[in-house]
Amino acid sequence: MFNKMLGKFSHDLGIDLGTRNTIVFLNDKGIVINEPSVVAINKRTNEILEVGEAAKKMVGKTP
Repeated sequence: MFNKMLGKFSHDLGIDLGTRNTIVFLNDKGIVINEPSVVAINKRTNEILEVGEAAKKMVGKTP
């Protein structure tokens, strides 16, 4: 199913969902995303507030 969704891109795309950073690699461009694996979520509304570096800066802060 995954190959059907990505088609030809599945051979040109690498995703590393690491515990520290999420990295996306494209064959022709190299690393195009290297962001912390962090998501900031509003607990009351379940709304995603920030992802990556912006979310990491919010760790430990309260509204």
